[in-house]
Amino acid sequence: MSSFFPPRARKVRVLATLGPASRSPEMIEKLFRAGADAFRVNMSHGTHDDHRKAIAHIRALEARLGRPTTILADLQGPKLRVGRFVGDGVQLATGATFRLDESPTLGDEHRVCLPHPEIMAALEPGARLLLDDGKMVLRVTEIADDHILTRVEVGGRLSNNKGLNVPDVVIPMAALTQKDISDLGFALDEGVDWVALSFVQRPEDLAEARKLIQGRAALLAKIEKPAAMDRLDAILEMADAVMVARGDLGVELPPQDVPPAQKRIVESARRLGKAVVVATQMLESMIKAPTPTRAEVSDVATAIYDGADAIMLSAESAAGDWPEESVAMMNSIAIAVENDPGYAARLHFTQTRPDPTTADALAEAAGNIAKTVSAKAILCFTSSGSTARRIARERPSVPLLVMSDRIETARRLGLTWGVHAVNTRDVTSFEEMVAKAKRMALRHGLAKAGDRVVVMAGVPFGTPGSTNVLHVVRLTGDELKGFDD
Repeated sequence: MSSFFPPRARKVRVLATLGPASRSPEMIEKLFRAGADAFRVNMSHGTHDDHRKAIAHIRALEARLGRPTTILADLQGPKLRVGRFVGDGVQLATGATFRLDESPTLGDEHRVCLPHPEIMAALEPGARLLLDDGKMVLRVTEIADDHILTRVEVGGRLSNNKGLNVPDVVIPMAALTQKDISDLGFALDEGVDWVALSFVQRPEDLAEARKLIQGRAALLAKIEKPAAMDRLDAILEMADAVMVARGDLGVELPPQDVPPAQKRIVESARRLGKAVVVATQMLESMIKAPTPTRAEVSDVATAIYDGADAIMLSAESAAGDWPEESVAMMNSIAIAVENDPGYAARLHFTQTRPDPTTADALAEAAGNIAKTVSAKAILCFTSSGSTARRIARERPSVPLLVMSDRIETARRLGLTWGVHAVNTRDVTSFEEMVAKAKRMALRHGLAKAGDRVVVMAGVPFGTPGSTNVLHVVRLTGDELKGFDD
């Protein structure tokens, strides 16, 4: 890559979902220039051909602008849905009895098909069933081998194929459906960088996906079930990153419980050095309006103050009327928050204690040294990305420029806080490392003549996980002469 797109003016990453409003090459470039660091391909909507074209547009833009760009494929997961009705929908009356069974015949105001027999075995009397994102509530009164009887606690109009949530029990369902397996194979063949697994309930849910992925992409667990909160630390250990998926999480948990859950997920992920994305309804009103509500702006700001690695737009950028403006607004909010004099103190409310390793000790020291000697940036060389993730976990006050000879590593780091990653030729000696670090700091506008930068790497070079060098250098301004990296 011969040209370079400059680093962003903020450290939290912006993840934008692509859809009918934003799949064209022109709009993808507009979203990128407005501030999108990564793009989400939602496998719940659109065709493989739609997604293939969007991915190709992103890769073409990446090559043209010289900026490794992150693509996340979000699998639909085992979404529970009721069947279809005579007349396409019915009115459920509060207090009425409503039956869910396995009969494929069209439903009415008394019954409907529930094509998920595994639910019958898992439910107990008294359990809640939430319909259409919680708009209607059923309470289980009786369970048989082939049907469930419920009492309608909150009625409303129920139409064909609406979603069903079961917040009170763990449903013994495979984390990957046949559709997911097909979509996963497609996404890996197209070279996506991250795969998001939906409706994770336990760490075992991630094992099958890991086996199928075989290291070809990083794995993100979406936390949207109360059961996942019960085993959060174990899920975090198994995943490469997590998402606070507040849509379904907000259906299955009482609304007042979602903010504490969000803070717990963000804090736990940060302590383990795993990237954490906050998502869903962040700028919801911008689906139709050119500006957000003040409450939405505050919601986005809270996630940034808490230290989330990335913030995500869903329908706002995928299907809304103002996709470019939504990304620009997210970018503007992030810059304003990170320029707040109180931001750094709030950011470090979460303590991240390093593991007793040389690499972690140096990563923690890098931020402190940069602050003490007024260095303008931290630069690191990494093959696997682990050095960059360790440094980012400490949330240093200066920019973090990451150099990797593996384009896959540079792309995956697009969800990591503060990282500006570049794909460049590897170094083979200490002298070459220092010289290249100086050139890159100048070329990317992170420092100028007379400035200091902190450089980290591992010796022997090219050995993953061997971070053992920290070096402070001063730039002369002459380092670029005669070199093309």
